[in-house]
Amino acid sequence: MSDADKPDLGDDRTLLLVDDDEPFLRRLARAMEKRGFEPEMAGSVAAGRAFATARPPAYAVVDLRLEDGNGLDVVEAIRDRRPDSKIVVLTGYGAIATAVAAVKIGATDYLSKPADANDIMNALLASGSELPPPPENPMSADRVRWEHIQRVYELCDRNVSETARRLHMHRRTLQRILAKRSPR
Repeated sequence: MSDADKPDLGDDRTLLLVDDDEPFLRRLARAMEKRGFEPEMAGSVAAGRAFATARPPAYAVVDLRLEDGNGLDVVEAIRDRRPDSKIVVLTGYGAIATAVAAVKIGATDYLSKPADANDIMNALLASGSELPPPPENPMSADRVRWEHIQRVYELCDRNVSETARRLHMHRRTLQRILAKRSPR
């Protein structure tokens, strides 16, 4: 991305990225750095809170579910120290209740994974009433269904019978779905 294409981030370009998926975290940090941000990475709630307390960032991208707790704790820590910060909450476990909780606590926006760097940047830079444009390549309905099944399967510790019960589907049907490749 050339300097002319980079958005105007203002004087403070600090960006705190909090996610326990280390490869994703590194990729996102590189992508956001190319877009003009100055990213700091944290892999846990504790590390995110420490960064937020020591050096409150102008921007933040926080995963909702982290190994050591809830990412909303990091959002609160940032809001306490820097109320003008723009914060996007990312999650693979999208639900209306958590989106509402994130926005009430002070998140600017809430995005479901997988979100690419452009979607995240658009959400971070959107002004109050202006909504970011819809994603260029949204997931197909089949892909959304498959992602949801995978999430529930992981939450049930990869127990097919329990997952089938929670999804209200036959166990054999679920096994066939899990055996297939993910749709595009």
